[in-house]
Amino acid sequence: MRPARPLAAALAERTVVLDGGLSNQLAAQGCDLTDPLWSARLLADDPSQIEAAHRAYVRAGAQVLITSSYQATYEGFAHRGVSHPEATTLLARSVELARRAGEGAGVGGGEGEPPEGEVWVAASIGPYGAMLADGSEYRGRYGLTVKELERFHHPRVEALVAAGPDVLALETVPDADEAEALLRAVEGCGVPVWLSYSVEGLRTRAGQVLEGAFELAAGLDQVIAVGVNCCTPADADRAVELAASVTGKPVVVYPNSGERWDAESRSWQGGSTFDPSRVRAWHAAGARLVGGCCRVGPREIARLAGYVAEGV
Repeated sequence: MRPARPLAAALAERTVVLDGGLSNQLAAQGCDLTDPLWSARLLADDPSQIEAAHRAYVRAGAQVLITSSYQATYEGFAHRGVSHPEATTLLARSVELARRAGEGAGVGGGEGEPPEGEVWVAASIGPYGAMLADGSEYRGRYGLTVKELERFHHPRVEALVAAGPDVLALETVPDADEAEALLRAVEGCGVPVWLSYSVEGLRTRAGQVLEGAFELAAGLDQVIAVGVNCCTPADADRAVELAASVTGKPVVVYPNSGERWDAESRSWQGGSTFDPSRVRAWHAAGARLVGGCCRVGPREIARLAGYVAEGV
């Protein structure tokens, strides 16, 4: 069952809590993610683990669940011998699993209890670099044109839209050119979107000035929120006010733990700097969709949700 009202309507009234990192929760559940498909592998091999991870976040207070389709692409599945029709089924399954989790675990409640509030499903559309599984999503500049990137993203957009999510999450976008391609790919699809860049300082990972990158979405009614994710909390702090001032839209912000991903060793380096109390400053600057990304788990989301419940 879908929520009774669109997510955009809720954002006009209050701050809405996103979930945290899916991969770290799956790892905590004992799942092996050492695969180019990352968490998307479990869509075929063990979907119950994905649903369990979603439920953990709903119990922590998340009101938006981001699907496991971030690294799920037709090309990536084809490399594993998955046919095009089978891949379409797996993409749809990512939405179905999140929807079931939202219906089957209460916000702040226990397993099997009805939700105390609305739980929306955001279908994740990660960048082209995520499919390459070599850290390219933290660099951008793949050597492809905007048109080529649009052609890459469009089939997955179609498949996820057909599965009936509440919103499309165009997330961890490292490059303004790819943002343009994604916005073209979703145009007219009938589902609202949010656009979220991965940044370093006040530039995209590809080095473009973030103000100009945000401007791409400023006049698009389909875009219900603009912001950043999978960056350090400190970079998120700086980006929120800029996103609000440039676009006039609600801001979406969900940084990672502050640790750094080393693509060569495929491991996280450094310590966590994620402090849920940061949500107070984010809200004051215009953030209305708040949560965490990689290495931010249910415990941190529960604390963040507590601040939101108190009126931040």
